[in-house]
Amino acid sequence: MKGSLGKLLQFLEQLERAKIWYRLEHIRDSVMVIVTVPGQRWEVEFFDDGHVEVERFRSLGKIEGEDALDPLVAEHAS
Repeated sequence: MKGSLGKLLQFLEQLERAKIWYRLEHIRDSVMVIVTVPGQRWEVEFFDDGHVEVERFRSLGKIEGEDALDPLVAEHAS
């Protein structure tokens, strides 16, 4: 079985071959690969113990105007 670093490197090579944009972050106890493709964002976390978690966020395809900004910020303000 391939270790976590091997899995991460293989995935990054796969993204690069496909010319898919990504960025890396260190979060919790993992390395996260954030992938942006049209209409989606993926958060792929590679953990030291070898397991991988994938979360996908999909666009509803609705484009809003500037008037959406104030309500969005108010909804998520702490």
